[in-house]
Amino acid sequence: MSRHGALITATGLVKSFRRGAETVHALRGVDLSINRGQVVALIGPSGSGKSTLLNVLCGWEQVEAGELILDETLGASEPEDLPWGRVALVPQALGLLEELTILDNVLMPARLSGGVQPMIEPAAGLMAEFGIDHLAARYPDQVSLGEQQRTAVARALLLKPMVVLADEPSAHQDAGWSDVLFAAFTRLAAQGCACLIATHNPVVWERATTVFAMRDGELSTHNTRPAPAAH
Repeated sequence: MSRHGALITATGLVKSFRRGAETVHALRGVDLSINRGQVVALIGPSGSGKSTLLNVLCGWEQVEAGELILDETLGASEPEDLPWGRVALVPQALGLLEELTILDNVLMPARLSGGVQPMIEPAAGLMAEFGIDHLAARYPDQVSLGEQQRTAVARALLLKPMVVLADEPSAHQDAGWSDVLFAAFTRLAAQGCACLIATHNPVVWERATTVFAMRDGELSTHNTRPAPAAH
């Protein structure tokens, strides 16, 4: 399989839900390929379907129509069966466990995969890169929202997954930390990962290899740039 092949291919995804008496069409026949080596920006107004698409791709939500094809190297045929080491999510709600320290939240994927000890050093490196290493013993409610968000990103990147799905990962960051987070996504992509980032941040739009726009549940190609060189 090529380093730049598709890891997830979506065809004709349809998803709707009820909001009171209204039917909301969150996805209207969405086609999308997420390829190795890409950092894909997913832009569009709030309520356009970006979060729903990410939730479908990671297996959190089911579609009413359409197909998801997963590359065999991901190790599963259905999104809900994918291990964190293959596909990692940075949810908009962050999903940190309040009873765990910042360090233990970052290490959670390693704990779930049964190998904490070998990941302590990589976790420390990511935490230092994201400026949260001095917060290792604190709990999520003892740090800022921006620091919580960087914790969620560190957790997602810990096992170097093949696909990263990130929902507004820089929403609570200043320009400097946004650059740091984007550099980490770019580095992972250069190693053959695929990153799909739903974002309102122009920094990501400008530096992504591909930009897709969503509006009213429909997806269109906004811009395309060359993929970053693989190392």
